[in-house]
Amino acid sequence: MFNEIQFDRIQRLPKYVFAEVNELKMYERRAGADVIDFSMGNPDGDTPEHIREKLIESAQKTKTHGYSDSKGIIKLRKAICDWYKERYEVDLDPVTEAVATMGSKEGYAHLAYAITNPGDVIVVPDPTYPIHSYGFVLAGGNVQKMELPFDEDYNVDEDQFFVNLETAFKDSFVKPKYVVVNFPHNPSSATVTPEFYTRLVALAKKERFYIISDIAYGDITFRGYKTPSIMSVPGAKDVAVESFTLSKSYNMAGWRVGFFVGNPKLIGALQKIKSWLDYGMFTPIQVAATVALTGDQSCVEEIVNKYDKRQDVLVETFNRAGWPVKLNRASMFVWAKIPECAAHLGSLEFSKRLLVEAQVAVAPGIGFGEYGEGYVRIALIENENRIRQAGKNIKRFLQQFEEENIDG
Repeated sequence: MFNEIQFDRIQRLPKYVFAEVNELKMYERRAGADVIDFSMGNPDGDTPEHIREKLIESAQKTKTHGYSDSKGIIKLRKAICDWYKERYEVDLDPVTEAVATMGSKEGYAHLAYAITNPGDVIVVPDPTYPIHSYGFVLAGGNVQKMELPFDEDYNVDEDQFFVNLETAFKDSFVKPKYVVVNFPHNPSSATVTPEFYTRLVALAKKERFYIISDIAYGDITFRGYKTPSIMSVPGAKDVAVESFTLSKSYNMAGWRVGFFVGNPKLIGALQKIKSWLDYGMFTPIQVAATVALTGDQSCVEEIVNKYDKRQDVLVETFNRAGWPVKLNRASMFVWAKIPECAAHLGSLEFSKRLLVEAQVAVAPGIGFGEYGEGYVRIALIENENRIRQAGKNIKRFLQQFEEENIDG
């Protein structure tokens, strides 16, 4: 009934590709299958004990049970700024240049809603984490996609990036107002050098656009690589904001704690819209998050080492199974090209068949955009024994395609 009443904003969203894999995964599990699940970046480890203890301690104080500050309690915002000072030698004002969010995803959606006028153009590299595009789509903006160029070792070709960005600006009928970047990259794990941000800030000042940077996986780096921050570039606060989340570094995915820092105009817009839409996180969660950022960071090192070891095992095991995969330098994902023998399936059909026939769940690359086709994203969220078992299952799965090629 009421067919004349349509929801235009929702209709701008495409079919959620990952839902097909998730529904199939649930069907297989209900049927008794032991699915080895690499499909979602959901950390499998415990939140460190000292953070949990602080949550409990704070929750026992009944004065923390009321409404909180939508932009984050001041102690948390000061901790965020201290975190940036410690890591990147960046000075930030906790009042005007920092805002705590309910995970970085909520922050992105509300930031896009706050700063996007109907018809505004946003340049987003492809492939991309979906909220980086669809947060702006939901807000009434138009996304101009550009291919993210990187080599087989997951290093961004920075010269080509700026060529592609220039082309995206030329191809847009309306001058873009915002450019989104995300390094270490989700889904590909691609990384950049500090010089990349120096060039991007200079270009933003020349062409007059704002930069929205996401370093959600900034702590998860291997083999000597250190994630740079755009905030380290002199003058970056004039043109950029940056987001981070405690989900990965501290195994706090379900806690929903993130933050944005940087340009006071954009931060102010996010603070203002949040004041209308929410009352902030439960105060004890914010208190515990403050301890996470300011306390002993050895827990982060332990989590990073776990992902590093898992990646080593996965790369070795999958290569032995006949699926060529290379090591990356950052993130909790492996971005793997579909084995040549099964490339004809495409990423969605390959993922579905891998799930049903090998009981291994991965995220199809097409779900991250046009340039994700031909790849799958593998999250390092299963232990080493499960990874080895997945390798055995995959080897049997791929043999059928190799035999078909021989027969053909």
